Amino acid sequence: MAQGRLGRQWTVEYTGRGKVVVPAQAKVNILIVDDEQVHRFMLRSLFAEWGWEATEADDGSTAVAAVEQGPFDAILMDVRMAIMDGMEALRRIHAINPAIPVVIMTAFSSVDSAVAAIKQGAHDYLTKPLDFDRLRTTLEVAMGHRQRENDSLDIGQPFGDDGRIIGKSIPMQELWEMIVHVAPTEATVLINGESGTGKELVAVALHHKSQRAKGPLVKVNCAALAETLLESELFGHERGAFTGADRRREGRFVQAQGGTLFLDEIGETSPSMQAKLLRVLQEHELQRVGGQETIKVNVRILCATNRDLAEEVAKGRFREDLYYRLNVVELWVPPLRERQGDIPLLTNYFFRSFAEKNSRLVSGISPECMDVLNRYPWPGNVRELEHSIERGVILMRGDYLDIGALPLVIQRWAGVNAPKEMEEPSTLKEAEKVLILKTLEETGGNRSEAARRLQITRKTLLNKIKSYHIG
Repeated sequence: MAQGRLGRQWTVEYTGRGKVVVPAQAKVNILIVDDEQVHRFMLRSLFAEWGWEATEADDGSTAVAAVEQGPFDAILMDVRMAIMDGMEALRRIHAINPAIPVVIMTAFSSVDSAVAAIKQGAHDYLTKPLDFDRLRTTLEVAMGHRQRENDSLDIGQPFGDDGRIIGKSIPMQELWEMIVHVAPTEATVLINGESGTGKELVAVALHHKSQRAKGPLVKVNCAALAETLLESELFGHERGAFTGADRRREGRFVQAQGGTLFLDEIGETSPSMQAKLLRVLQEHELQRVGGQETIKVNVRILCATNRDLAEEVAKGRFREDLYYRLNVVELWVPPLRERQGDIPLLTNYFFRSFAEKNSRLVSGISPECMDVLNRYPWPGNVRELEHSIERGVILMRGDYLDIGALPLVIQRWAGVNAPKEMEEPSTLKEAEKVLILKTLEETGGNRSEAARRLQITRKTLLNKIKSYHIG
């Protein structure tokens, strides 16, 4: 149900997949930013009559600090202020939480500044002296627009059954334009980006929009296999080629004939494997391990890495000739901290998906929780956000997802006194397991970063994760 005016009651009935809403018991909270105390007092009194709460800030810098501390449903901000003007404050506020609608107040003679603010991301502007009816309508529309964005699932283009690229931010729009432009070609593509950003989804998109879309898309994680196993995985092997090879096996190159081969974590391959890959790319042919037959291959290669391969080449850890073979076209997948405007879309999508998957009768996400999710730096990127929402849906106790159901590392970042999750370890192995779990949590599941912090190789970390049965 919803009452005609915002601020009294605002809830959305469960539709089977959940909604992100303002809970009925929560009052609307508007941040008033104006260096005139009398004007702030007048607005606060007016909002109280409407059943709204208000927080005051006497300057743009104070407003930025307030947004860093807590959630607001909307911001009403003057343009001209002494220490930090509204334009600079708008820029900084959107860097912290781009989901908050900002309505600009300005004198009639400064309308040009208000128009510039709209171009910078403000929701709307009002001229002083304020028309109270228009003020209320404008703020209600702003908050309603934010709600519709949270409720909507306009999240990008689907690519078969393998997933979606979710996002409408400028960095994601630019990435999408590159995908559309490059996909129909036969160019080898190197997909760069931090762990957890969604590089595999980009590879899926490139394949499904390519001329090879009807052919197979074969994926190989180069970091998950030892060198000898990786060679057999890619090129296949003959019967008796090594112990346990009781029959001939076709490799991933042959399996991908007429389609696309996606080599994930290409930066983790050894120099000898790099040489073998280079030969296949140059000659378009290969031999199975232990075999003499030359097999022609017709595949398009897509690669992904979270390493700076140019730097790896400079340090002698990656072949320069292979680097140029792979880097015909380079795509960069932005980290989540550079596309904060997509966080509400991603959160909503994951929340609905996991609520449906786990048959949870849920209503939505609390404003406080959404505010924390918008402001958290997400070192593990989209993967960390996805796992955090999955955990939250499973552990939430009420109708709304709140901060208490989020991972402990996010709770501590938000200043919540989270309980200890594990007892003190009593053995060396238990202590090592706890340390690995803690480091993985702090890095949002980014195993490469966790290995770096633990000062061990990524393969060693993967072996320990397997031995300790860490999910």
